[in-house]
Amino acid sequence: MVNRSKQLLLLTTMALAVLAGCRTVTTIADINRDPGRFTGKEITISGKVSDAFGGLGNGVFAVDDGTGKIWVFSQNFGIPAGGGKVTVTGQVQQGFNFGGRNYGLIFRETKPRD
Repeated sequence: MVNRSKQLLLLTTMALAVLAGCRTVTTIADINRDPGRFTGKEITISGKVSDAFGGLGNGVFAVDDGTGKIWVFSQNFGIPAGGGKVTVTGQVQQGFNFGGRNYGLIFRETKPRD
């Protein structure tokens, strides 16, 4: 009986450790619907890259996850190739300017991409 309890405890601990390491991906539709809910919080998005421009490791690119599209500002993380799939961790920011363009809502990358 004790052996079975230890096995259950070990399995539960392992399951919690695996879940703690998983990132939850937020949909772009959720961000666009209520950006204030995500402002200043580190979240992860995933989707297909389009409309990338910049240079010297800095720039912006759009990510489309099928529910919506959002511009991502990348500073010192480089710009991914158009058409590729990316997972990006960062923060939602409002009222952002880059390269002479105004972006009302942008996702600022805070960690290197996978």
